[in-house]
Amino acid sequence: MNKNTQLNLDDIELIEGGAEDEQEYYEAIQKAINSGIGWKMQGSYGRTMMDAIKGGYCLLGHNRSSDYYGNIIPSRDDVEEGTKGSYEYVIEMQGQEWADLMGSL
Repeated sequence: MNKNTQLNLDDIELIEGGAEDEQEYYEAIQKAINSGIGWKMQGSYGRTMMDAIKGGYCLLGHNRSSDYYGNIIPSRDDVEEGTKGSYEYVIEMQGQEWADLMGSL
């Protein structure tokens, strides 16, 4: 597992289709969400991050962010437990171990 929790160029490459490993791919997406940078990038990044959140693979970030247009992206603490983007939702969709992994990034 990659212990580096900061978004870097390798992560961007993984998001753009270079990931052979599902865990590695979603870790890169989680880092993009956590950094807030991903929300300000081209639209495909936002859609990819939202798909990962809706599928329960990723959590919302630790802090609120804003997208390119100034729309507020809530933090994981801003949403109700069990709703999309929350830790509990990831547990429900992917299991405790996966939620712990994404929550640790």
